[in-house]
Amino acid sequence: MTTSAPRDITTEAALMLRSIGPGVALAALIAVVALLLAHVAEPFLVVPPILAALLIGMALHPLAMRTIFGRGLTFCVKTLLRWAVALLGLRISLGEIVLLGATTAATVIGAMLITLGVAIALAPLLGLTRPFSALAGAGTAVCGASATLATATVLPDYPEKDRDVIYVVLLVNALSTVAMLAYPPLCAWLHLDAQQAGVLLGGTIHDVAQVVGAGFSVSPEVGDTSVIVKLFRVFLLLPVVLAIGYWLGRRPAHPDKARPRVSAARVATPGFALAFLALCLLNSTVDWLPSLAPGYVVLKGWLLLVSQWGLLVAIAALGLGTSFAALRGIGWRQFAMLTATSLAILGAVLTQLMWLR
Repeated sequence: MTTSAPRDITTEAALMLRSIGPGVALAALIAVVALLLAHVAEPFLVVPPILAALLIGMALHPLAMRTIFGRGLTFCVKTLLRWAVALLGLRISLGEIVLLGATTAATVIGAMLITLGVAIALAPLLGLTRPFSALAGAGTAVCGASATLATATVLPDYPEKDRDVIYVVLLVNALSTVAMLAYPPLCAWLHLDAQQAGVLLGGTIHDVAQVVGAGFSVSPEVGDTSVIVKLFRVFLLLPVVLAIGYWLGRRPAHPDKARPRVSAARVATPGFALAFLALCLLNSTVDWLPSLAPGYVVLKGWLLLVSQWGLLVAIAALGLGTSFAALRGIGWRQFAMLTATSLAILGAVLTQLMWLR
């Protein structure tokens, strides 16, 4: 009796690995290729690895339809994604956020709320579903593809879910790249100082990588401020995702469907969200415990690398599950939604900066 339990656990682990291994390996291989492609293309063209992984995955969709890959791809999209998002909490330090000041924090929070409100209000006018508005609003208001993927984990399941996620990831990456190129000249034209330019870039550009590119293309001071402002938005990923999960847990995905009965499990706080908060608090605590810093910095670097790879593998798996034929549904309505939310957050931050001058 005493030796059967370890043997059972080992057997179950081996069976699980055999079941999910092929799908995880395929998605991981695509992630490696995407990262190499982004690195090779860097001198000539900015190709976000997460976008490359998505497109390569979609190109290999026919291969992924084989049964052997199914459970592994599901594991990547459902489980691996959640914990990769949780590890993003290690990017956040409450000490850096406090240094932003109440005025900057209020500017960013106000702009994010306006953006989410615009997405919700536009959905019925454009004939789009509530889940799509949630994905578009979170992707634009918080942190691009990462926020889109995190939001997808708390949405109720519906037939078009994977397709909607891919729409938003593709469009938010495209708009974020446009913003990276267009917003620094806008800062110069408006004669914004380093603090104001950092707030504008960090408070409006969707993805962290594009914020870094835009900020440091202006100056090191603007780059530092923009990254801290952006990380504040990443910190707000937790309340945004929880609020969306609760909101859509009480409503049907389509407005013409009957309202479902609300269960406690459906709106409960997901484990990855609690882990995100715990890691954020841990990262902030190290600021006051310098003796822990050397070893922690090494561990943090490895865990953030795991998070980066987890997100890449998850988006590759999502692409593998979707064909290019699904993109035919991208029309002016989806583009109009993402463009409107992008302009909303830009307008909100700019208005507040000009008012505070």
